[in-house]
Amino acid sequence: MMGPVILIVICLMLLGLSIRLFLHGVRKTANERVLTRLAAGQPQTAPGKTTWTGLERMFLRAGLGRPGERLGLWLALWAIAMMLGYLTAEWIGLLIMMLAPPLVLRLYIAWLYRRRLNRMIEQLPQLLDHTVRSLKSGRTLNDAVLGGIDSSEDPLKTAMGRVQRNVQLGVNLPDAVSDFAELYEQDELRMFALGLKVNHRYGGNASELLENLIKLIRERDQGARQLRALTGETRLTAWVLGSLPVIIVSYFMLTNPGYMLGMWKDPGGQTMLIIAVVLQVIGSLALWRMLRSV
Repeated sequence: MMGPVILIVICLMLLGLSIRLFLHGVRKTANERVLTRLAAGQPQTAPGKTTWTGLERMFLRAGLGRPGERLGLWLALWAIAMMLGYLTAEWIGLLIMMLAPPLVLRLYIAWLYRRRLNRMIEQLPQLLDHTVRSLKSGRTLNDAVLGGIDSSEDPLKTAMGRVQRNVQLGVNLPDAVSDFAELYEQDELRMFALGLKVNHRYGGNASELLENLIKLIRERDQGARQLRALTGETRLTAWVLGSLPVIIVSYFMLTNPGYMLGMWKDPGGQTMLIIAVVLQVIGSLALWRMLRSV
């Protein structure tokens, strides 16, 4: 009985969303399009940490662009997934499809961001080394840093294109690098921005400062690698503990599916399975938080 009602509600939501997008497109006048093009040429600053701009920061840091470009499509697919979840497993399926896609998306974006950021930090000493060589050959600090960005490889070159655009539009180099560092929230980038600010305000030997920064970044990387090697057994134990219940359930489903299905059809067994899934999720999150502190 509730299936058709939910289907009607979802259809009305999608219809309302499509009407809203259509009206938004009609009302977008030529002046607004001109202002949008002009705004695209302004210095880019890191978005604030409100709800929507926080989502934009996540997408930008992961290299996925802005999320608003296909927002209507993703919302429609999410609504369809919730409808299918309800039709398949009623309220439990609806709840799973309501919570699972945002959680999977959040984990996927976090994984992309960490992988991209680690690659950028690996490339940063090469950029600084190129900058030092350019300084010693007689170039200014701005030209040396911008030249180092041009000689870098992706993803660092693409990410620091933000710095190049801001400098070309009149923002001084320390402020542009500081904005870039605050967007990615990484200590190595913040130290780079701080060194440029100190040199810009008080002067001094910029090449020596950058050489010390290269040495510091490489020492931090070496220390992090040693820590990962020393804590490898702990991390492996956590992975085994987290994946063991899932492996056991998969084994039962392959060898004796009637056992698990019989539990699911029984009210008491269904309650036990739901509690087990909740405890598994809580335990996995606890292990993940402990691994992050190691």
